[in-house]
Amino acid sequence: MGKIIAIANQKGGVGKTTTSINLAASLGVLEKKVLLIDADPQANATSGIGIDVEAVDIGTYQLLEHSNSAREAIIPTGTPNLDIIPAHIDLVAIEIELVDKEAREYMLKKALQEIKDDYDFILIDCAPSLGLLTLNALTAADAVIIPIQCEYFALEGLGKLLNTIKSVQKIHNPDLDIEGLLLTMYDSRLRLSNQVVEEVQRHFNNMVFQTIIQRNVRLSEAPSYGESIINYDASSKGASNYLSLAKEIINKNS
Repeated sequence: MGKIIAIANQKGGVGKTTTSINLAASLGVLEKKVLLIDADPQANATSGIGIDVEAVDIGTYQLLEHSNSAREAIIPTGTPNLDIIPAHIDLVAIEIELVDKEAREYMLKKALQEIKDDYDFILIDCAPSLGLLTLNALTAADAVIIPIQCEYFALEGLGKLLNTIKSVQKIHNPDLDIEGLLLTMYDSRLRLSNQVVEEVQRHFNNMVFQTIIQRNVRLSEAPSYGESIINYDASSKGASNYLSLAKEIINKNS
């Protein structure tokens, strides 16, 4: 039975998509069968893994509308054991279109039921908002990873996200767990980075992943080539960080 993990934070630029792509690729390389779902209208996870966004006919939009099945939307990627359900800019319209639908928060959950057992892990790259798209992802998920940037405003908005998770647990998905808080864009030379790490670890203790994702130029370059860091530069610090995170998640779930 596959585990569905949403990667969510309403703040933009914290490393959600970078984490989605590279964690998915790392789990794939470690011989887990993985599906990545792009649930962000910006479709960065789709282009970042080498899929032409303009050529997407069936993706997350059709999945949420239930006009196509999940199996019809799956595309294999150039990374071992990794498939993707891509996104397209048309996903922008879905929030408005779902508003009047009955059980609108459960559209993704229903759509994924038929394929859940086909994968070890299903990762959902969420949009940087707490709208209906993210709500669908949290309702469908078994757990959520929250990336936190090692910068001044890191904890701003985290309370709001945790409250949203609590209300999803209460109303839509009592089984939703927090898989962990992931510290990203860490620079050991900066005092501020170290202060953020200490503060997050002090506040949240065991909820924080041991793996910290360091700032890495290769990690920033990889998406422009449509590749995960594993394919782009397997010897880089970024690749070793994400492999370490993948191992931590596998150990936690074994």
